[in-house]
Amino acid sequence: MSRTSSTKCKKKHFKPKHQKSKLFRANEPLLSVFMWGVNHTVNELNHVNIPVMLMPDDFRAFTKVRVDNHLYQKDIMPSHFKIKEYCPLVFRNLRERFSIYESDYLRSLTKFQPVAVDLLSGRPTKFYSTYDNQLILKTLSSDEVENMHHLLKEYHPYIVERYGKTLLPQYLGMYRLTVEGQVTYIVVMRNIFNSRLPIHKKYDLKGSNPENREASEKERGKNLPCFKDNDFIKDGAKLYLDLERKTKLISTLEADTAFLARENLIDYSLCLGIHDCAKYQQDDVNSPRSTSSNDDEDEAAGDSGSPKDFSGGDNRHNEGERLMTSAPLSPGGESGKQIYFMGLVDVLTQFGLRKRIVTIDPEQYRKKFMEFIARAIVIP
Repeated sequence: MSRTSSTKCKKKHFKPKHQKSKLFRANEPLLSVFMWGVNHTVNELNHVNIPVMLMPDDFRAFTKVRVDNHLYQKDIMPSHFKIKEYCPLVFRNLRERFSIYESDYLRSLTKFQPVAVDLLSGRPTKFYSTYDNQLILKTLSSDEVENMHHLLKEYHPYIVERYGKTLLPQYLGMYRLTVEGQVTYIVVMRNIFNSRLPIHKKYDLKGSNPENREASEKERGKNLPCFKDNDFIKDGAKLYLDLERKTKLISTLEADTAFLARENLIDYSLCLGIHDCAKYQQDDVNSPRSTSSNDDEDEAAGDSGSPKDFSGGDNRHNEGERLMTSAPLSPGGESGKQIYFMGLVDVLTQFGLRKRIVTIDPEQYRKKFMEFIARAIVIP
């Protein structure tokens, strides 16, 4: 007797999948447009062949996008806006020089909206920090944009020559946004304070007429005030560095400030953040954390440069950007540690007719600045 076997075929039903459009939710229309624009321009650049070398035209190039929507995502995005990206190939090359992957740049700027931060006091500009604290967005005036264009042609070869070892701002992108008829210029930079370690004290140091520069009473009332030259002197503050680190820091600042003087730029300052290890450890005891403070400090104590988790590589570009030292925290105090985060800021002020009336020339400014910083460094 033969047996016949029957098989049943079960049909599978597939639901059609539709590509989801990425939403860029933000509290400000400007930020929504910025996130959309960065996403668009970075993705467009992915389809452009990387040139062997940059040409003069690349420093004048730009891309423009105009969007006109009718009732489309009106609760998220403005109906009409324009985006302009300046020198896209130049800034992509700079991101590469600073060891920042395009995917990381895109994620930092678009995964979540940037948050407004009070970075430096007395500035007429706005600052925003990315959700991961890696990048800073700074609004620019039209004069600063013009100065940026002039500077970029010299800034890029300088960064190439220095192999990215600089305390100058790390410029990563520049955009013009037009939202509801309002024009805003934004430059993207790497955040000086991009570590998980908290900053306990912050200074903005120029070295020119230090006795006249103090934090205002309003500034002192903030959670993390930005103190100035005279406050630094009155505090008896010092940078405790061994000879090797001091030499590297001074060498980098000498090269950077010489570059700024050649470009006729003045009024810059050293933004200095100090992490107090003893205070941090005490706070850590009072407030347990999932990650030990020692791990964080070991990360920061390594060779100076960018954090390893940002670009996926072991980047060691900026000599002096992140320095750890063993020294008394105060005269006669117990031995402790400080970690310094620093970088040059506000480097786009051109020395011209308006500035000649009220200040010294770029070479004199540079000399006073370097003298002040050199006096602030102590070898334990």
